[in-house]
Amino acid sequence: MTNFFFFSVLPYVSLFLLIVGSFFRYFSQSYKVSSLSSQFLEQKGLFWGSNAFHWGIIVLFFGHLIAFLFPKSVIAFNSIQIRVLILEITAFAFALFTMFGLIVLIVRRFKYKRLNLLVSKMDIVVYLILAVQIISGIWIAYSNRWGSSWFASVITPYLYSIFKLSPEPSVIASMPPSVKIHISSAFIMIAIIPFSRFFHMIAFPFTYIYRKYQIVIWNWDRKKIRQNQ
Repeated sequence: MTNFFFFSVLPYVSLFLLIVGSFFRYFSQSYKVSSLSSQFLEQKGLFWGSNAFHWGIIVLFFGHLIAFLFPKSVIAFNSIQIRVLILEITAFAFALFTMFGLIVLIVRRFKYKRLNLLVSKMDIVVYLILAVQIISGIWIAYSNRWGSSWFASVITPYLYSIFKLSPEPSVIASMPPSVKIHISSAFIMIAIIPFSRFFHMIAFPFTYIYRKYQIVIWNWDRKKIRQNQ
């Protein structure tokens, strides 16, 4: 029953919350969407933590996406041992890089009291799920080698079965606990996107790309203002 819930029911609950929650928040609270940047309150920790976390998570995300979209190509690429070694070591390094960034961001949030004003309960939940997600990923990379190959051959068919509306939880039931935790935490992360700061990625103001330039007209002498200051 546990496997059935986490790998047959939870995926659809997550997608439902993502779609319905995103539409509701976008059309009812679109002007309240913000990442609540704290750059002006503290910059040094944000620079190291944010860059490490974002670059690491972006590389890992596209690595997973490639294995999902082109599983046969990934398996063919891994047929040469040196290639799969380089791929595994690189992915492991970026996972550690991402974990480093997350730790810096968490410490920064609780180290500086003035940043506590911007920390919500949902932020803490997001930090916990991200930590579980990254730690379980590192655990998989360390204890279950050649993850890129078995992801393409096992996890990808399972994910396809979800989109075909015929999930196969038995495929995941035989996997190690680290894999189960990694997949479950990913579904939970998807479910809370509309209710967390991650929603600002979806609510990006795309109209800014093609809208006309705004004309700003100064009604005072900027040189005099600067001189007075």
